[in-house]
This record gives sequence, C-alpha cells and structure tokens, in this order.
Amino acid sequence: MAANAGSMFQYWKRFDLQQLQKELDVTATQLANRQDESEQSRKKLIDLSREFKKNTPEVRKSDIHRRIDALSKRSKEAEAAFLNVYKKIIDVPEVTIKALKEKIREYEQSLKNQAENLAQEKQLQLHNDYAEKERNLRHRIFPERFSFSFSFQRAEAAQREAESVREQLSLSNQSQQLSSPAKADPNTEQLEEVASHSNLEAELRAKERETAQLVEDVQRLQASLTKLRETTSSQISQLEQQLSSKSKVLKELEEKLQKQADYEEDSSKPLEVLLLERNRSLQSESAALRIANTELSGRYSELQVEFAAAVRTSAEQKELILKLEHDLSTVQAMSSLPRPDADGSEVSNMGNIPEPIKEASATFIGVSAQPELPQGQMDSLLSIISSQRERFRSRNQELEAESRSMQQTMQALQNELDSLRADNIKLYEKIKFLQSYPGRAGGSDDTVMRYSSQYEERLDPFASFSKRERQRRYLSLSPWDKATLGLGRVILSNKMARTIAFFYTLFLHCLVFLVLYKTAWSESIGRDCSAFCAKKYADHIHRFHENDPNL
Repeated sequence: MAANAGSMFQYWKRFDLQQLQKELDVTATQLANRQDESEQSRKKLIDLSREFKKNTPEVRKSDIHRRIDALSKRSKEAEAAFLNVYKKIIDVPEVTIKALKEKIREYEQSLKNQAENLAQEKQLQLHNDYAEKERNLRHRIFPERFSFSFSFQRAEAAQREAESVREQLSLSNQSQQLSSPAKADPNTEQLEEVASHSNLEAELRAKERETAQLVEDVQRLQASLTKLRETTSSQISQLEQQLSSKSKVLKELEEKLQKQADYEEDSSKPLEVLLLERNRSLQSESAALRIANTELSGRYSELQVEFAAAVRTSAEQKELILKLEHDLSTVQAMSSLPRPDADGSEVSNMGNIPEPIKEASATFIGVSAQPELPQGQMDSLLSIISSQRERFRSRNQELEAESRSMQQTMQALQNELDSLRADNIKLYEKIKFLQSYPGRAGGSDDTVMRYSSQYEERLDPFASFSKRERQRRYLSLSPWDKATLGLGRVILSNKMARTIAFFYTLFLHCLVFLVLYKTAWSESIGRDCSAFCAKKYADHIHRFHENDPNL
C-alpha cells in the first residue's frame, strides 16, 4: 500500500498539473483562433464553390461537398472532445495551492487577532494614561486650592485687623482732641498717648504691608491656577485627539480585514479560467472586428469599381459632347447655304450635308429622304440626341437646385426682414415711451412715420380680435380637421408639394379611369364571346343536326 502511495505521489509529481493546465490554455486559445479562421475560410470556400459550380459536373460537386462535410464534422468532434477534456482537467484542484490558501487563511486570522488585541491594548493603555494624568492634575490642583483659600482667609483676617486698628487710631485721635483743650492732663499721660499712637501706626503699617503681600500671593495663585487650567485643558484635548485617531486607525484596520476576509469567497473560479474566458471574449470581439474590416474592404473595392465606372461614363459623355458640338458646328455651317426660292423646289447642293442631318431636316426643307440609312449613322444621330438630352437634363437639375437654394435664401432673408421689422417696431415703441416724458420732441421723418403706422396697426383692437378669433376657431377644430388644414397649408405654401399633389391626383384619376375602362372592356368582351359562342353553336346545330328528331 505504501509502495502504491509512493508511486502515485511520484507519478503526480512528474505529471505537473500546473504546466499541463497552462499548455491546455494555450491550445484552447489557438483552437479558438482556428475556429474563427475556419469560419472565414468556410465563407470563402462557399463563395468559391458558387463560382466553381458553373463549370463542374454534379457528381464531382457532390463528392467535394461530402468530403468537406466529413472534414468539418471530424474537426468539430475533435474540438468538442478536446474541450470536454479541458473542462474536466482545468477544474482539478492543486494540492499545493490548497495548502497555501489554508496557510494564507490562518495568517489572515492570526493577523486579525493580533490587530484586535493590539487595538484593545492600545485603547486600554490610552485610557489608563488619561486617568493617571487626570489624577495627577487633581493632586496638583488640590494643594493650590487649599493654599489659595488659606491665603484668602488670612488676607480677610488682616483686613479686619487693619480696620480695627484704624478704628482704634481714630478713637485715640478723637480722645486726644477732646483732652487737648482741658490742659489738665500731666505730661506722662501725653507721652503714653503719643507712644501708643505711634505703636498703633506702626502696627497699622505692618498690617497694610502684610495685606499687600497677601493680595500679591492671591494674585499669583490665581495666575498659576488659570495657567494650570489651560495646560490641563490642552492636555485633555490632545489626549482626546490621540484617542480619536487611534479609534479611527482601529476602524480602518477592521474594515481592511473585513474586505480581505472574502478573498476565498470571491475566487469561486480559478484565475486561469477567468483569464481564459476573458481571452475568449476578446478573441470573439477580434473576430467580429476582422469580419467588419473584411466587409468594409469589400465595400471599398466596390466603391472603387463604381468610381472607375463613373469616370469612364464621364469620359464617354465628354466625347459625346464634343461630337455633338462638332455636328452642331456643321449644322451652323450648312445654315449659310442658299435656300430654295419656294416650297417644293429642288435643292441642288444637298450632297454636302451629312446623311443623318438630311434625314432629320428632310421634313422641314421639303427634300425626300433616301429609302434607307445605314445603321451606324442612325446610331450616331441617336447618341447625339441622347447626349444632348442628358446635358439638358443635368442643366435642368442644376437650375432646379439653384432655384431651391435661392428660394431658401429668399425665405431666410424674408424671416430676417420680418425679425428686423419687429425689432424696429419694438424700438419705435421704446422711443414712443421716451417721448411721452415732458420736454422731449420726436422727429417726423419718413422712417419714423412708417414705423409709427406699423406700430398703430399692431395696436389695432380689431386686428388683434380677429387674430384671437382665428386662433379660437382653430383650437376648437377636431384633430382630423387640424391635420387636414395643416396638410393643405403645407401643400399650398410649397411649389414642390403643389406639383406632387397635382400629379398624384392626376395619377389617381387616370388609375380610376383605367380600372373602369378595363372593367367595361372585360364585360363587353365577355358579352361578345358569349354571343359569338351562341351563334357558332346555332350554326353548328343548323348545319349538322338539322334533321335530327331529338333536337
């Protein structure tokens, strides 16, 4: 069993499935190209066989067709067998590819788990850092707040002591002022009062200095507190930005992992099969483009042939024109010959005129034509007349084209004239409006008078009423009446349409008359035939069966 497994492994290793699949892909591509080429060659063979049918016996043609059908059938069967084998082999899974895909899937799963763990650890670390910084800031702010409140209390106490000292000083001053007029106190009391007054003043100055120092301390603490708040708020905003950026990066990584997770689901078909299908579609498009190019080349060759035929026809027509001009110059030279004195007299010098011109002018000059003209002269005269007719026809077509272009130009000029007239009337209306202001005097030349009359005509209520009445009646018509009215206006407004309508009506009348005449003629022929048959039958009976007792 182990030997069989080892031999199978060695055989599978020598088999080289990937190389075989690549070779089969190349062969399938070449086969698709050959199919397109075979279709084109088959079309060419069909065209050649159509030309070959005229000079080939039927037995040989059937033999050739049978061989062609056998070859095409064999090639189609071989291609079908190859494609069946190719479809079965191309979908055979490769063991190494499957193992690699499993490893890729494991690596992707481990990468996804590592990214999730890293994101969680980073988020937890950021949260802990944020909490630690918040605790440190709180520990730093608390003693500052305590010292600030203590200093503020000390400042308030010093302020109260200073106020009490001021009150005592004011009371001592008042008592001194009251005791000064009496002059009864001894010197010792005055000295004590002076000493106590100086002590109170010194204590007051000390309290004031202490109060100022406390105020400075309070201001310094307030500045440090505001600075600390600013730094704390900036650090908090930075931490929030870092947290948002980390969460954004984490979300991007999760989306990337989700996009990469369905690679195995998307690869429902092998890459080689997808490339082969794409190659086949491109080959079909290339074949279609080649066929279109072939058709365009054939069309181009046909157009070249038509162009060469047109050039030859133009050269022939030019030769006919030159010949006609030569004949016309001959006729003009003959017109200078002496004419007969009266009708019916002999013409002595008719021998110098060509025979076709004699034939054409015999009825006008009274000379009897010869009994029969040669065929070449008649053909020459007919070719001259036909070429002249073609020249007149082409000239007539050119004149009709010029007439149509002139009519279009006149119509465009008429439309432009109408628009200019309307613009001038609007301009006169504006001038009329500007002249309505006091102190403005308008001109009275012919141009102003002409547009003034047109402006007044536009303001005519009867004309506007008649126009509205016509519009109302037109809108009240049925769709069939509107269509009939529009068709009549189109026919009456165009010369070509009027001509077509006239000849169409004339053709219809002629057709009706012809049908009626044919019907009457058929009925008359039927009646005549029946009468003739009855007469023949009566004559036959009278001639051959006169004595027959049965009749």
